[in-house]
Amino acid sequence: MIDSLLKFLELGLYHIVSFNSYDHILFLVVLAAPYLFKDWKRLLLLISFFIIGHTLSLVLGVYGIINLKVNVVEWLIPFTIIIMALYNVLTAGKASKQSNPIIIVCLVLFFGFIHGLGFANSFKALVSSNESMLLSVIEFALGLELGQFVIVFCVLFFSFIGQTIFRFSSRDWLMVLSSVVIGLMLPLIINSPLFIEH
Repeated sequence: MIDSLLKFLELGLYHIVSFNSYDHILFLVVLAAPYLFKDWKRLLLLISFFIIGHTLSLVLGVYGIINLKVNVVEWLIPFTIIIMALYNVLTAGKASKQSNPIIIVCLVLFFGFIHGLGFANSFKALVSSNESMLLSVIEFALGLELGQFVIVFCVLFFSFIGQTIFRFSSRDWLMVLSSVVIGLMLPLIINSPLFIEH
């Protein structure tokens, strides 16, 4: 049981922090970019909602309740990142980000759900016959949460450096980070296999 826990914790951790899954990293970058270390409780809540959505869709996917085509999911994931980054751009420097947390929480929960669909088929292959599928998903989710802590801490650290040492305003910092992420994600949207004729 401990071996299984460590196995799926490690898988979840590296699923987030590995540069092979840079889409998760970029999502966390745009999610955490508007916040500072003093906002850690709000940010912890947001990343937890992302994991709840991710875990729910992963459970539904591995049990075959939801089964979206891979091409659709691969298009939706960068689309969610662009939406999050655009939200940042449109609300940069405005009080609405602090006063209306319900919108952002619902977005994060829904986007976590979409991200989880992209890993369901691969995850099934990782669970051996003597391991519980549901327990493995929960252990994996704990690893994801640990991975998110690492990435979010790094984003907050670099935000602190950017805004205190290099004197970026919080608005400019948010605009630059979000615009860079949009620029990285647009080619994935445009060149998606969803639009390639077979």
